Amino acid sequence: MLNVLTNEDVLCIEGNVQQSGLKLGTVYSFLVDGMLIDTGPQCLETELIPIYKNLNFEIVTLTHSHEDHSGLAPWIQKQKKIPIYLHPKGISICNEPYPYPKYRKLTWGMRTPFQPLPLEDVIQSCSQEWKVIYTPGHADDHVSFFHEESGRLFSGDLFVTPKTKVIMDSESIPVIIDSIRRVLSFDFQALFCCHAGYIKDGKSMMKQKLDYLENLSGEVGNLHKQGRSIDEITQMLFPKKYPIISFSEGQWDSRHIVASIVSSF
Repeated sequence: MLNVLTNEDVLCIEGNVQQSGLKLGTVYSFLVDGMLIDTGPQCLETELIPIYKNLNFEIVTLTHSHEDHSGLAPWIQKQKKIPIYLHPKGISICNEPYPYPKYRKLTWGMRTPFQPLPLEDVIQSCSQEWKVIYTPGHADDHVSFFHEESGRLFSGDLFVTPKTKVIMDSESIPVIIDSIRRVLSFDFQALFCCHAGYIKDGKSMMKQKLDYLENLSGEVGNLHKQGRSIDEITQMLFPKKYPIISFSEGQWDSRHIVASIVSSF
């Protein structure tokens, strides 16, 4: 199911993935000044493709290579024949078939190979210049896009929620903290998050996330110094077992938050 709305001259395309009446996830694509930021997943192609056929955009920029953000890039490249840009670290991932875990295939569908071009420090849309900010942590090829004149930041999966409770085993909380600090050095107001959508007071919310992660890192550090194990710390700080932990067979887990923080000591 799709919802399409406009905020601050940005077309926000909200895709909701459902199976058997159960909502599995929400993901956004954004169209601003002739530039499509992220494409949405392949599993929503029957709803998204008719929209993309009727929209005019000159380029596609991807915040990272994950399939919920790049799933329709192959169709766009084949049908619209326009350039698609991605951080250089993600290009080889997109050039070949990727062995996604079963739960990700069930949720987002399959992304077939395509050939993106490497992003540089600046990207030009029809009439606007965008700063490309390298923001790893969620993914090694993750970037955010900032337009100085309007104060808009497109943050991919850097924000998502102010209080992170589970992450993938490939993510790093210390690296995410560094990336949040990096974007907070820019004078943005509105935040466009690929899972939370439009956030008017974006900088304030991003600061909230930074405060939460810094405080959490301090708690983990203190418990680690007391000799507590990663599993003990996880049970103390994250006693709730979220459904995605079992659904992903452990690729998503609160334990990965603690482990990534401990590994930085």
